[in-house]
Amino acid sequence: MSGRAQRRRTIRRLRAEGLYGPALREVLPALAAVVVILCAVVAGLAVGYREAGIGVPLGGLALLAVAAPAAIRRHRPLARRRHGFYTPEELAELDTEGLALAVSRMLRRDGWRVLPPQRTADRVRVCLRARDGRGQRLEVAFRPVAEPLPDEEAPSRAGRPGGSGPPLRLVVHRGAFSRRDVQWARRQGGVRLIDGSCLRRWAHGTPLNELSDSR
Repeated sequence: MSGRAQRRRTIRRLRAEGLYGPALREVLPALAAVVVILCAVVAGLAVGYREAGIGVPLGGLALLAVAAPAAIRRHRPLARRRHGFYTPEELAELDTEGLALAVSRMLRRDGWRVLPPQRTADRVRVCLRARDGRGQRLEVAFRPVAEPLPDEEAPSRAGRPGGSGPPLRLVVHRGAFSRRDVQWARRQGGVRLIDGSCLRRWAHGTPLNELSDSR
């Protein structure tokens, strides 16, 4: 692989993980939209001032001061990804470690406390562990299929002492699960399958507890 191709690949990976700034073509539409919105706001405040006095501009500026930072955080690519919002294109570019980072951010966005990603004993698969404010534990696996591999031990369903029962297991897959995967999840119990459709809705902002199971 040439040096230029390697650099492009590195930049794509860093961008997908939120560690590299956006390209100019990515920010131009947003800048144009900001200019149009600002012009419309200024015109609206001027009309309001002429019709109803100083109260309208002051109220509009106060509302803008509250709404603008939230909108900026939501739509700026770097800040948006750090706050757990991803586009379908960004999800498609992620490798397994990048997807684990994205899911950890989405979990934090939904109020979960996430432990650092870990690799399994074979150093191939990545898993996440998280806990919510009620003590519910969550384990997340990233695999092309849900069926455990031959060298993977069956999970223990017993809860830890003082815990809130066995953890909920989440299996994340950017594609579609097979019927065999669904049957496996039903046999296991306490397993949720998050396929590509659910993952995209979750990344767009739908909370995890509002997603329908991929069954």
